[in-house]
Amino acid sequence: MFINSIKYSNHFFKTSKPNLRRSTLSRVCMTLMLVVLPAASQAAVPAGFQETIVARNLAKPTRMAIAPDGRIFVAEQAGKIRVVDRGHLLTQPFLNITTKVDSRAERGLLGIAFDPNFHTNQWIYVYYTSKKPVPHNRVSRFTANGDIVMQGSEKVLLEMQPLSGALNHNGGALHFGDDGKLYIAVGDNAGRGNAQSLNTVKGKMLRINKDGSIPADNPHYHNTQGINRAIWATGLRNPFSFAIQPNSNRMYINDVGQDAWEEVNQGIKGANYGWPAVEGKGSNPKYRNPIIAYSHSTGAVQGCAIVGSAFYNPVTQQFPPNYVGDYFYGDFCSGWIRRYDKNTRTSQSFATGIDTLVDIQIAPDGTLYYLKLTGGLLKAIRWGG
Repeated sequence: MFINSIKYSNHFFKTSKPNLRRSTLSRVCMTLMLVVLPAASQAAVPAGFQETIVARNLAKPTRMAIAPDGRIFVAEQAGKIRVVDRGHLLTQPFLNITTKVDSRAERGLLGIAFDPNFHTNQWIYVYYTSKKPVPHNRVSRFTANGDIVMQGSEKVLLEMQPLSGALNHNGGALHFGDDGKLYIAVGDNAGRGNAQSLNTVKGKMLRINKDGSIPADNPHYHNTQGINRAIWATGLRNPFSFAIQPNSNRMYINDVGQDAWEEVNQGIKGANYGWPAVEGKGSNPKYRNPIIAYSHSTGAVQGCAIVGSAFYNPVTQQFPPNYVGDYFYGDFCSGWIRRYDKNTRTSQSFATGIDTLVDIQIAPDGTLYYLKLTGGLLKAIRWGG
């Protein structure tokens, strides 16, 4: 009952009815308190691959980032970052900003990224919903001191516009491009008009310098003011996740749809992806069509909330050669991970049977990790030959 409730409420990713959403979330939370979750089930993976549990009992994990040395930093919605080092979940959180974070519904600690020069500067970037002075999304930079944050090191880089009363569609993913700029995915805050407006950063992909300044070559730098100059692409609904392929600057953006379609869009400077005028593929040349669009249904390749995503280009290649360069993406509701080959422009199944999937990342050693909301599980998929 708990799994079915959480799948069909989609409480992390989507709804256009905030009051119904809060009611559903309350029922889900009550169910969680009353029901003992079963033992974690194994995903079905291709022959030659093996799945293992790495960490349990993470508190509503939303995102992870993998350090160059292989440590896995996991964001918990309420405002903590936990560290998994060599298969062990450390007791002391790396970061605890729960007193600052508004974690109601889809708000919270929603993004982590390591600086490209992390080995020398120890900088980590975080996206979270700040309570004060009014609820709004923020990007800050922190400095690591081993497995804990350096006290007092927060540097606020970007303060976004105040949020409306709607608690959903916050986006939150962060990644650095090969150009050294920080890219930030921001949801439309359940305001359909936000995605097409240049007067707000909501419903956009943003691009800033690592010190928080805005690059003058952003596409709307000269026809907007203030933080809106950070807008890099428009027309997004809830881009909860995206990935950038190393050494190519290729970006794929996962946009959670409303009624009919989930999208993977190629990130292009100045592109407009069409929301709310179009969902899925359309015929208006003003809007850029997705490279992948799958429908809302119960079939093997359908779903209702696209999540996760990573390119398979690790430092050490572990998977067979035909996996190199493929794009992994998953669905929260249908519980699968698929991989997309950009050369053939086709997708095929990789793993199934993963309830409440929220993130996918590739480690430097070539291991694929994924996060499950249910049970707070971190799992690894490795090639076993």
